[in-house]
Amino acid sequence: MFAIVETSGRQYRVEMGMTITVDRIKAEVGDTITLDRVLLFSDAEVKVGTPILEGATVIAKVLGHNRGEKVITFKYRRRKRSRRRVGFRAAQTQLEIGSIEA
Repeated sequence: MFAIVETSGRQYRVEMGMTITVDRIKAEVGDTITLDRVLLFSDAEVKVGTPILEGATVIAKVLGHNRGEKVITFKYRRRKRSRRRVGFRAAQTQLEIGSIEA
């Protein structure tokens, strides 16, 4: 059994007991959150939403907050001896999928 959920403009394929990393969510560690934008649910049969499934939810627990890998952007201007290097680390939240209800 799996579902495809949307959170923060991104889509994730989730199963029960799975751990996923998403963009930072305003919730405390240990809180239980409900992801209600379920786009697809598959058990014995596949249910596809148009665009979301009404009444389908995914319950997840917040395991922690962290920062992602550093992404380096580098801008180089030829013949000008000018360059710019910037690093960025995205704020992320780890979720453990508890149950999928459709």
